Amino acid sequence: MRPAVHAAWLPPEAFGALGSRRVLVHGAGPIVDTVFDEVATACAGHGGRAWRSGSNPPTSGNPPTSGNPATSGNPPTSGDASSVGDAPAGDAVDLVLALGGSGPPPGPAAKAVAAAGEIQSAALGDEGFLLARAAGVTVVLADAPAGLLYGLFHVVRLGTAAFDAVLAPQRHRPAMRLRMLDHWDNVAVHPVMGQVERGYAGGSIFWHDGEARRDRTRIREYARLLAACGVNAVSVNNVNVHATEAKLLTERLGDVAAIADVLRPYGIRVHLSVTFAAPVVLGGLPTADPSHERVRDWWATTTEKVYERIPDFGGYVVKADSEGQPGPFTYGRDHAEGANLLAEALAPYGAVVHWRAFVYNHRQDWRDRATDRARAAYDHFAPLDGRFRENVILQVKFGPVDFQVREPVSPVIAAMPATRLAVELQVTQEYTGQQRHVCYLGPWWSEVLRFTPGEPCGPAVADIAAGGSGAGGGLVAVSNAGDDLFWTGHPLAQANLYAFGRLAWDPRLDPLAVLDEWIELTFPPSTTTDPELVRRTLHAVMDDSWRTYERYSAPLGVGFMVRPGHHYGPDVDGYEYTPWGTYHFADRDGVGVDRTRATGTGFTGQYLPPWNTVYESRERCPDELLLFFHHVPYGHVLHSGSTVVQHIYDTHFAGVEQVEVMRQRWRLLDGVIDPAVHDRVTERLDEQLRSATEWRDQLNTYFFRKSGVPDARGRRIH
Repeated sequence: MRPAVHAAWLPPEAFGALGSRRVLVHGAGPIVDTVFDEVATACAGHGGRAWRSGSNPPTSGNPPTSGNPATSGNPPTSGDASSVGDAPAGDAVDLVLALGGSGPPPGPAAKAVAAAGEIQSAALGDEGFLLARAAGVTVVLADAPAGLLYGLFHVVRLGTAAFDAVLAPQRHRPAMRLRMLDHWDNVAVHPVMGQVERGYAGGSIFWHDGEARRDRTRIREYARLLAACGVNAVSVNNVNVHATEAKLLTERLGDVAAIADVLRPYGIRVHLSVTFAAPVVLGGLPTADPSHERVRDWWATTTEKVYERIPDFGGYVVKADSEGQPGPFTYGRDHAEGANLLAEALAPYGAVVHWRAFVYNHRQDWRDRATDRARAAYDHFAPLDGRFRENVILQVKFGPVDFQVREPVSPVIAAMPATRLAVELQVTQEYTGQQRHVCYLGPWWSEVLRFTPGEPCGPAVADIAAGGSGAGGGLVAVSNAGDDLFWTGHPLAQANLYAFGRLAWDPRLDPLAVLDEWIELTFPPSTTTDPELVRRTLHAVMDDSWRTYERYSAPLGVGFMVRPGHHYGPDVDGYEYTPWGTYHFADRDGVGVDRTRATGTGFTGQYLPPWNTVYESRERCPDELLLFFHHVPYGHVLHSGSTVVQHIYDTHFAGVEQVEVMRQRWRLLDGVIDPAVHDRVTERLDEQLRSATEWRDQLNTYFFRKSGVPDARGRRIH
């Protein structure tokens, strides 16, 4: 029985095409059990029939460094076919989901599987699958159980198209071996950040008021949603590890093991954020110095105990020497020495340590224009390239500052070819409306992933994250899911979570096509009175919503301008005279940060050609990043032909107008879709319009008073 929570992109109606057919699941093991359970539930709801056959799957060697749990040790299931319904297992079938190494399936399905096997030209790997039509049957073949699971959900995505007679063979393998979500969830309620830091969808689905949640049904539903979009790893606690959270590594490890048990059947491995000071905080040692043998022994022994409880544990996530978190700098060591300490303890288990590169001075002097927060990650980490162990993944934010609506790609991503890098995104909308505003981020992420940070013929960001043969660090994102009825607070913010998983699986996907997938799954035609109106309306509201948010918030890449602390709503000078290093330097003559080599902080010099010269030049710098790299007069003429100050006026007026149009279009769906969804989105759009108007009035007034330049179109500015 499903819990009383919105089904997101897995409503029962989305399984209609599959569930109305005759389906055989062939193979064994816990993840194959999951596949069969999904198929059987769908068939029971839509009038189809499901059978099960197969023998033990082949056992694997060492567990993979990321991705699926190892398949060794799976319990056997009966070699006889079992069924839902009263038909014998030898009947003709419409769909076969078959695990390689399980022998031929019974009856007519054997011919279809054999024919599909002839199409398969290469190994599919731990998570890949082949989809083909053979002998009049749709066949999903996989080398490993997780591949079968992903193949199942791909059939659900395709709907009736999966059973077309002309279906061409499709071979699917994820580009990224690791596709991970970081939860910034606190076990104990933090006095400032609450149960979830930077969470905008209620409380944690894992923890409540200092304890693990006893009812884990919601966690299982979350695992289904993640597997259906391709996510295969989750870190279950905040990267800012407080006293209670630190104990998850030792005395409260059982709580983590219980979560792992729920996620495992959906191919998702658990990771844990740990404090670098754990040997002191938990082990009673006088030091956490990486060079001390007792410290290394403590980590080795503690990690061994973790694997005794959670054999497929994914690894550690560490935020060190950042924003008050302890790290190797305390002992005069660098980040390579700190990361390698934990990597050494994890290496025997084929696991990884995610070492976050978000390291900067958050106590800098705002008067000193030579100090630049954007430079910090490169300055700390680029000199260490080649010194990290193979199982260290350096987790780098996609931009050099902090998940702003517009930033350049971080130069660190191209600067460390001898280091495994993961690119970090933020699904939870800390600086893009906090899930109170519609802001579909798929187009922004797609731009980042396709960006080539070096020579035009060089690798794109996605290629670097994937690494050779998928051996890179992958994609990681801060999750936006909570215990809210709609998972993400704003029902349309579900699309960001879905898009992250899909783009992590295949960064080449068109983000608007991904949005189409999400719409078709979340609002199945059978659940609405006008499916085409739903599709058109959602595209009209969401396609350009990221750029709409950009238009009415911080202009031309300058970033921040938000209220300190909670980061919601405008406060142009909120961080201007603070130690956080997030400045715009607006004065009577101009605005922007000079990050050039010639006269500024030298940040442009961290980029490879041609970008080091493109960003250095006012004339060549893209308009949308101008104020990130240059301090310019208000009368500076952009490539668009507008001056900087007129661009600020125009875009802020246009942004509010666009939100008004979004709200009007959404009203067309009243009575067409689920009333609860319509009402929640309506309420959020009302708030978005209020906030956008506030942004417009404060930003335009601020820059009018700073510059003294009136709006060329004569609109009212306060």
